[in-house]
Amino acid sequence: MKYEELIKQFSWNEAEKEFSGNPNGVFNIAYEICDRWAKDPNRVAIQWEDISGEREEWTYKKLKEESDRMANAMKSMGIKKGDRIAGLLGKEMELVIMFIATWKIGAVYVPLFTAFGPDAILHRIKDCGVKLLLTNEEQKRKLEGIDISFEVLLADGLTDDGKTFWEYVHSFSCNHEIEKTLGDEPAIIQYTSGTTGLPKGAIMKQKSLFSIYPYFKYAMHIEEEDIFFGGPDLGWAFGLIACTLGPLKFGARVVLYNGRFDVEKLYQVFERYHVTSLAYTPTAYRMMMAARTVILKKYRIKISKFSSAGEPLDGEVVKFFEKNFGRAIYDHYGSTETSNIVNNYNIVDMKIKPGSMGLPLPGYQVVLIDEKGNLVKRGETGQIAVETNREKACFGGYWNNDEKLKEKILGKWLLTGDLAKQDEEGYFWFQGRADDIISSAGYRIGPTEVEASLMEHPVVLEAAVVGKPDGIKGEIVKAFIVLNDMHEPSEDLKQELSLFVKNKLSKHQYPREIEFLKELPKTQSGKIQRTLLKRREYEK
Repeated sequence: MKYEELIKQFSWNEAEKEFSGNPNGVFNIAYEICDRWAKDPNRVAIQWEDISGEREEWTYKKLKEESDRMANAMKSMGIKKGDRIAGLLGKEMELVIMFIATWKIGAVYVPLFTAFGPDAILHRIKDCGVKLLLTNEEQKRKLEGIDISFEVLLADGLTDDGKTFWEYVHSFSCNHEIEKTLGDEPAIIQYTSGTTGLPKGAIMKQKSLFSIYPYFKYAMHIEEEDIFFGGPDLGWAFGLIACTLGPLKFGARVVLYNGRFDVEKLYQVFERYHVTSLAYTPTAYRMMMAARTVILKKYRIKISKFSSAGEPLDGEVVKFFEKNFGRAIYDHYGSTETSNIVNNYNIVDMKIKPGSMGLPLPGYQVVLIDEKGNLVKRGETGQIAVETNREKACFGGYWNNDEKLKEKILGKWLLTGDLAKQDEEGYFWFQGRADDIISSAGYRIGPTEVEASLMEHPVVLEAAVVGKPDGIKGEIVKAFIVLNDMHEPSEDLKQELSLFVKNKLSKHQYPREIEFLKELPKTQSGKIQRTLLKRREYEK
């Protein structure tokens, strides 16, 4: 199939037939990804393995029963439709049944990343008014000494009456009737960083699965018989929605590996479970390329579909995979608000141009516009924008932040904040960000949160944070700091400041490089000009 044929053949009406619910009526994610497949008692949903080698196999039937029990347990805690429930765990099955149960009772799931520090966790929890947090003892220690108004359930601890997590869950019935939610009701609040202010909660609707269907179907090319491995953490949209909910929606099998990144260990997992489809970030693919090919040759890898998202994918990695795996990596572009709207399509016999984001998603109008909302000419740089359409949109605005939503809308367009060019064949090429978002190892990092953390250190007078080019991560976080008069620059102080942010925010947000300046470049109105600092780093 050619891309042009795909665009011509795609129909939203036909896509609706792939779902049990009505996207513009009664629609519930939990039924679409779990219960609809549970009638077959032998259909495997998830094969789980941790770093110690412990393994579990979960059928859709078991997933339904355990999430039903969890839904009943949550109701006994007083959780009701519309309440916000947060998860702060790695790739644990306790987390999976919890977010499915959250949707079963019509509540809203708030993903959290385990590398977050206390400030980052509390901002997200307080901003949306979380009522229950599922976590473990290690993560809970981040909240020690802090007054909290929400209930905490530990996956590895005991309840007030002395029950383990599973003893507690199994004390409830395995039958639960799913709440009749509407497709436009909130299902997920995914916090996304911006350049001004603190992270904001992007609302993803119940019908997000329908909205993103053409991405699952054509770009990732998920099929029912697939064995799918998604590398990204479940605290991020790509890991949760694309790499977990997407395959489960198709009744496919998901391999969840709960362990640190290690190339040879990944090859072992790929071989053991006969993985056919892999989705990861460019950083992970670069690390696979950097590993010796002699390691690769030890394993029989059956992957026939490679998907990448989170940051631009450089051409050398694409060529390496073509040569050594017999298949190019298909790069995808999107944002939390828009999903992946420009892609290379695994389903299509298309030319892969290493370094290109690909072509627009079927069913959506994706364009490049100038500051006034006018279309730019082919070959000129413009901001990537997608036409707003309430009937198919997955994005439901920002939680309690209508002003931020207004900033994202220009006429009929939803703005991404990213810049691109189109070549003569219509392929998009990433040109940078219209704002100051830092894209590091697949994570989108807003400089304001990092700067605010640095400013809490007593030696810091001013701070500006930008992305610096990096061959592995795409960009690293670099901080420019003006010290108080009483302090002098030193290498020890650089390490102290980096560790200070790392402990407060997360392991991916801290500055990996610090430079001390006498003063920061500013506009006449006193606004720090990050653009000048970033340009200096890119021109070195």
